[in-house]
Amino acid sequence: MFRKILIANRGEIACRVMATAARLGLRTVAVYSEADAGSKHVAMADEAVLIGGAAVADSYLRGDRIIQAALATGAEAIHPGYGFLSENPDFVEAVEAAGLVFIGPPASAIRAMGLKDAAKALMVKAGVPVVPGYHGADQSADLLAEEAAKIGYPVLIKARAGGGGKGMRLVEKPSDFAAMLAGAQREGQASFGDPAVLVEKYITKPRHIEIQVFGDAHGNVVHLFERDCSLQRRHQKVIEEAPAPDMPPQMRDAMGKAAVEAARAVGYRGAGTVEFIVDGSDGLRADGFWFMEMNTRLQVEHPVSEAITGLDFVELQLRVAAGEALPFAQQDLTINGHAFEARVYAEDVPKGFLPATGTLEHLAFPPGSEFARGAIRIDSGVRPGDRISPWYDPMIAKVIVHGPTRATALRMLEEALAGCHVAGSVTNLAFLGALSRHEGFAAGDVDTGLIARDLEGLVAARPASPVEGAAAALAALGLLEPRDPNDPWCALQGWRHWEAARHFVTLTEGDQRHDVTVTILGPGRYRIEGLAEPQELSAERTGKTCIAVQTDTGCAQLDLVRLGQRITVFNAGVSHGFEGIDPLQEAAEADTGGDSVLAPMPGLVTLVSAVKGQNVSKGDALMVLEAMKMEHTLTAPRDGIVAEVLAAAGDQVSDGTVLLALEPENA
Repeated sequence: MFRKILIANRGEIACRVMATAARLGLRTVAVYSEADAGSKHVAMADEAVLIGGAAVADSYLRGDRIIQAALATGAEAIHPGYGFLSENPDFVEAVEAAGLVFIGPPASAIRAMGLKDAAKALMVKAGVPVVPGYHGADQSADLLAEEAAKIGYPVLIKARAGGGGKGMRLVEKPSDFAAMLAGAQREGQASFGDPAVLVEKYITKPRHIEIQVFGDAHGNVVHLFERDCSLQRRHQKVIEEAPAPDMPPQMRDAMGKAAVEAARAVGYRGAGTVEFIVDGSDGLRADGFWFMEMNTRLQVEHPVSEAITGLDFVELQLRVAAGEALPFAQQDLTINGHAFEARVYAEDVPKGFLPATGTLEHLAFPPGSEFARGAIRIDSGVRPGDRISPWYDPMIAKVIVHGPTRATALRMLEEALAGCHVAGSVTNLAFLGALSRHEGFAAGDVDTGLIARDLEGLVAARPASPVEGAAAALAALGLLEPRDPNDPWCALQGWRHWEAARHFVTLTEGDQRHDVTVTILGPGRYRIEGLAEPQELSAERTGKTCIAVQTDTGCAQLDLVRLGQRITVFNAGVSHGFEGIDPLQEAAEADTGGDSVLAPMPGLVTLVSAVKGQNVSKGDALMVLEAMKMEHTLTAPRDGIVAEVLAAAGDQVSDGTVLLALEPENA
């Protein structure tokens, strides 16, 4: 076994690898960019080396600097994590040429599976079923359109070097093909440096089921059962589970054997995942799955497979890379219980899941283990006070639960998500909670289109209750601060000679404004007006963030965090943000009437289609903004004339930057 390893990654996965390394007595070296100098993975490592600027091209993609850091610190091996250089065969060869061990598959296996078209041809040879489609070298737009027509709509355009939903477009009719193709090619070029695509038949009720495989240098290859990753939005996974619901034993056996054959075909070593598209229109069956791609690395969702098998996959990676044989055969492996993983992101769900930034002023998770198996497991690469930057993936944490049955595990997931409290950035927690309560998901009736079909209900925001609003008003007025019971003046809170004390506060909640009057009726007793109906209640702080509110109809236990004028109330898995406003300092904001197009998040302008003087209609595409390697089209907010274009392709812009100005057509 190694004595010291370098982790060529950041965030949650770097911390995950370090946790296992520490348990095995291995020393660890972190690499970091200038933006990550104070990050959690740097603090966890035994040593840390600065490798460049904030941009990934200047740091985490600089293989030469990473190898130099490993040699300088005496590391014997490099663990790539996932993303960045984890599936770059040139990097693997450079690592080995430097006399170091790459903790992952050989470069030949990565290269064989790296391009989807070549990988599918290889799978056909190995007898693994593949989806009908065009995987050829001719990339002319006309030919691709002809092939799509031959396959039959709907079709899926996929960047051949892609992954994570990047460079992927669903095309439902021929008239949309050209625009969708151009977008997929741009995204493929931006994300992978390769604009080539393949075109495949789109399965109308598809399920995404993948098989975890492991191989060693002694010719042993096994599968560690399946994960169902069908809950996706924009082809990106949201909640994963293991095993797949309603999986027949015959199909599990057939898929496992196909995955093992796929791994053997490329001489695979280490952890890998073979992804299949499955036809779920008439139940799962052994002849209804097809190879999509192989991810030649550890997957983000690996903890659910660890939970049901009782294994530590990072430990297995380290032992296999050190030359050890797998300590088990296929017949030794069994499934124990059911597990779910939900990915908590800093993203604005109502705005279309746009990535968000912010400082995590408050961060609290339910009790559980970290980077280790348990009923509740929280894997996170951030801490309270850390900043979610625009440079990297905005993941905050992975919430993993493991229970004896699927129904039990799903209830555990709902409760665990309700116990995650984040203030300082918007998150997808409410969306994940709604998804965990979805009737179809609970019944196991899942497919990759579930979220899109029911999106309106899943993202619908529950308005704040009067009790939640009242707690925010009391906090804004400072009436919930701890009181010394031995201070006689506390007993006189709100006392006035002639009448009860009254306080006034203005709160905003999104677009809603509340002018609230609070009358103090006695110690901890209040009358609240201005929020729906007038109400009388008692409220007191019972912990650092805990507030107990008693009304005539019952008692509510809330969590409340105040950061300046921003107040966040957490209740039953939903958070509501209120902003306190001082009426004496409030300035009237001019109504622009939708005259400006603003950047909804930090990103790179990749395409500007609007020109000065152009007549546009509401909804017309004006610009394309790339954030987190995903494209977002910005459209005209109303009919008008483009008065000014304030950004050009290649500009890096901040959240809220004015990109384009409109004027009325009759101006």
